[in-house]
Amino acid sequence: QAELVESGGGSVKVGGSLRLSCTTASFTSFGIYVFSWFREAPGKEREWVAAIDSDGDTDYADSVKGRFTVSEDNAKDNLFLEMNSLKPEDTAIYYCAASLPYSLPPPDRWPDQYEYSYWGQGTQVTVSS
Repeated sequence: QAELVESGGGSVKVGGSLRLSCTTASFTSFGIYVFSWFREAPGKEREWVAAIDSDGDTDYADSVKGRFTVSEDNAKDNLFLEMNSLKPEDTAIYYCAASLPYSLPPPDRWPDQYEYSYWGQGTQVTVSS
């Protein structure tokens, strides 16, 4: 069964860095896809963070632009989110999500969580001062 599994979360001080990973091999075999990172903080709605498609195009939420980088490895087996200059407001559970060819969203809909059919279990990121 196809699944997404996140890892790499943890606790870090303000200004620190973390690199999240998500296994995506089950999905990249389709050849065409969109992967996104979302996050959910306590008491807040799930928020889109970044996306990458099978062409390598990327997009970011304004709140993380210039600090976070989304990428894949060369084998297309793993998705990454490199997070730098972390702030307390980045504290959340981070999820990777996949959208597949039969329901591929256009770029202007990448931030919509309902465009994604597959979700990982999430990994906690805590940023403290």
